[in-house]
Parts: sequence; C-alpha cells; structure tokens
Amino acid sequence: MSKVVVRNGNVESALRTMKQKNARDGLLKKARERQDGYKKPGVRRREKKNEGIKNTRKRERNNY
Repeated sequence: MSKVVVRNGNVESALRTMKQKNARDGLLKKARERQDGYKKPGVRRREKKNEGIKNTRKRERNNY
C-alpha cells in the first residue's frame, strides 16, 4: 500500500501522485489478475510473451 502526503491542501496533486505510484507498483493489474482466478503456467507464459511483444512494438513506434 502506497502512502502519499498532502501538502498545502493540494489534494489533486496528491491524488495524481498516488495514482502514479499505484501504476508503477502494478497494484491494479495484480488485483485484476487475481480476479480471473488460476491460470495454467503455459497460459501465463503466453500472455507474458504477448505483452512483451506489444510493449516492444510500442517502444519502437515511439522512437521513430
């Protein structure tokens, strides 16, 4: 669980910071994965491979 300090009553900034921290930690992603239930190791491996391919294509697209 991430903690964020609200400074000078600036709640919007603190909320944005908290969302960024949660995204970096992968908190929401892990919760969604748990919601789906058990997946066989081969299925997890395939999904991870496809996600890596997708991220690589995204990075290549942004570099040009």
